[in-house]
Amino acid sequence: MSEMSPPPEREDDAWAFEADGEFVPPVPDAVDLVVETATMMSVFAAERLTRIDAMRRELLREATGRGDGVRDIVERSIRLELAAAMRVTEHAAGRLIAQAEALVRRYRPALEALGSGRITDKHAEIIADLLDEAPPELRERLLERAVPLAESEPVGTFRRALRTLIETAQATTLEERHQRALRARRVVVERGQDGMAGLWIFAPAVEIHAIHGRLTQMAKAISPVEGETRTLDQLRADVAADLLIDGTTDHLPAAASGIRAQVVVTVPVLALHDEQYADAGDPPVVEGIGPIPLSKARELCGGDSRWMRVLTHPETGLVLSVGRDAYPPPAPLKRLVRWRADRCMGPGCSMPASRCEIDHQIRWADGGETALDNTLPFCKGHHLVKDNTGWQVRQIEGSGGAVAWTSPTGRRYVVHPERKVPTFTVRPSGRPEGDDPRGAQAPF
Repeated sequence: MSEMSPPPEREDDAWAFEADGEFVPPVPDAVDLVVETATMMSVFAAERLTRIDAMRRELLREATGRGDGVRDIVERSIRLELAAAMRVTEHAAGRLIAQAEALVRRYRPALEALGSGRITDKHAEIIADLLDEAPPELRERLLERAVPLAESEPVGTFRRALRTLIETAQATTLEERHQRALRARRVVVERGQDGMAGLWIFAPAVEIHAIHGRLTQMAKAISPVEGETRTLDQLRADVAADLLIDGTTDHLPAAASGIRAQVVVTVPVLALHDEQYADAGDPPVVEGIGPIPLSKARELCGGDSRWMRVLTHPETGLVLSVGRDAYPPPAPLKRLVRWRADRCMGPGCSMPASRCEIDHQIRWADGGETALDNTLPFCKGHHLVKDNTGWQVRQIEGSGGAVAWTSPTGRRYVVHPERKVPTFTVRPSGRPEGDDPRGAQAPF
């Protein structure tokens, strides 16, 4: 998963001692002052939640033993009191009360991390919300991993990572839950204003992402046409209407009419053939979605050319490098680079790697090779920042694709890829040479 190293330190922090050994505290710069304020806000947020929970428990004492009806009225009274005192809505007050109860009563390590300024109030809110959705028997184990993640990840990346953790922990029941959810698929029209309306499709996430991806690709193919003034959102909406009403894209530019949906699915190859391997290993995963039922993975890996399959098997045959023979990465290398990262390798970025540009870390003009350890996916925005500002970006040698970003102020942030490309070594087989002409065996 993408990960930022906590907390960033400036490269000049090493010069904290004069030549005579006297300690000289670092002089805070503008970023330090902002971070200091943010840390104080986290500390105060934790104290606020602690006091809200204490207030609630104190006011609830009067409802003890008087029945659920009285307790509900008192709860509403407490919510109204907090809303009026803080000058917020009752809904917002209710959210604060629920978060306070969750963090003080169930997720104390997260509250302590908030109180010491190691996470933000938004991280704490995500922990409370998402862990409450998980089965109670899994929460303690998930919390142990959630807090360190929150301490190192930006908010958006952390939310995705925690969702993936929860979904992976529930993978054994995913098939059953998915089959139940499938029965609720539907299409709904929501009436809007000014002659507008919304079409809402509730269907499996794989298909929905594929639909959106195809619409986006088609819209991007139309956008450069001379005289085209519609925004990407407007183009997506118009293309969707054309496809659903007319069922054809013949009237669209040639570059757009042949585009088909694509989804990247990663699944252990043995799990496709034997159920026992599916239970023992990681669940199948779709880029940008997370774990999916094995039955869905088998369907996607059934040979349809629209689906790109990455099978976690030692004999992948993937191209790792073409050296200086070619500047554009070949298709297998592009796929591997994007599969490993899953997202843009910019700090905290959530842009799927499938929509990113493949960048040479050491520029081709400077002798850089077209190889896995010299290519990374960046969204357009982070690519521009990397190439046109004072940020220094390098892939950390031997890290499996981790990238170090050093800001113009000297702070260093490390972003890790979602996956590591497996490496396999060989060892003597112990058999006579005639039995195995290769003289080696796979280490498994």
